Amino acid sequence: MLPFDPKPAVPVLLSGNPYERGLGQATKAGVSDERIRSAVLGRIDQASATGLLDKDGLRYVEAQRAFLLAEDPDTMAELTGIADGFGLSEDDLFVHQHITILRDLKTGARIDTDGCSTWAVGDGDDGPLVVKNRDFSGTHLGVQRVFLHEGPDIETGRMICVGSAGSPGAYSSGINATGLALVDNHVGTRRHGIGWLRYFAMTRILATCRTVDEAVAFIAARRHAGGGNLVMADRSGATAAIEFGTDTFGIERGVASWRTNHFVTAKMAGDNLLENGDRIDENSSIRFDFLSRMVPSRRWNVAAAASLMASHAEDGPDMAPLCQHPGRDDSQTISTVIYRCDRASLHFLEGNPCSGQWQLFEMTV
Repeated sequence: MLPFDPKPAVPVLLSGNPYERGLGQATKAGVSDERIRSAVLGRIDQASATGLLDKDGLRYVEAQRAFLLAEDPDTMAELTGIADGFGLSEDDLFVHQHITILRDLKTGARIDTDGCSTWAVGDGDDGPLVVKNRDFSGTHLGVQRVFLHEGPDIETGRMICVGSAGSPGAYSSGINATGLALVDNHVGTRRHGIGWLRYFAMTRILATCRTVDEAVAFIAARRHAGGGNLVMADRSGATAAIEFGTDTFGIERGVASWRTNHFVTAKMAGDNLLENGDRIDENSSIRFDFLSRMVPSRRWNVAAAASLMASHAEDGPDMAPLCQHPGRDDSQTISTVIYRCDRASLHFLEGNPCSGQWQLFEMTV
């Protein structure tokens, strides 16, 4: 692993209303229109070829559109801006946001998978930290960006979001100016419904909530599409892990929280949908047990967190593959984030954390 020596970096500034921020991706993110169109349309073609876009799938997507237009117009406006900016149809981009759910609804469909290992601690040498290894298909390498959002809908001031060009808001993780940070994990589930997409909810939480308590209340008051986990912390040191059903949630609170790619609470464990032969699903329990041993066992700082996320199974006895390398068509670790809640800052590394260059992003530019 390279020495931990983060370099100051400047996020991509997106300002204005949600539509304007979406539109701004095309001119500011430094990713070609053709690359985004190819990635989105290629994934839709793959979904169609595996039977995800049949009558039932399209009926679900249309019901989702009606729901989200009514319940989350800001993110829908951002999505429209992204589509206009990159020369995509809003219909295609909206379908693209739902492919993971459509995969769950048609059990056994083969399409790209995503994973992630996440944790948060409420106290340490660098204050509360929220940490994530983002495991996803290699198609997202090169299109990940650190965006700094500001606009009239962001009641918390500003927010730094890590995501992918072509997707809205906090598509993977984020922190707002009040020090609330959150990260997510994919979890396949047997139960989906009409409701908020997890990463749409993440964006609204960062835009409107200042504490873990407010974020948990936001989630509990709404109906969700289901699937996935959130791990979060705030400046006060509160942490939480939330497992998403549609109107049922597994919620754990404490001085530390962690999750991988399956549900563990009594309320939600029965809804896990795991895929035989998928590397992420098969090692999720190994990674979870590793985090269960490591996260509560010491006082953390940013450098130590970076070292932990570079762990491999072959590094020694009782280790785990938090840092996932590509093999066959499996997901791989495409980035690592470490949020400091006390400073509302982000340490970010693109690629595998065992070998890349760390960058430091501050809320001010």
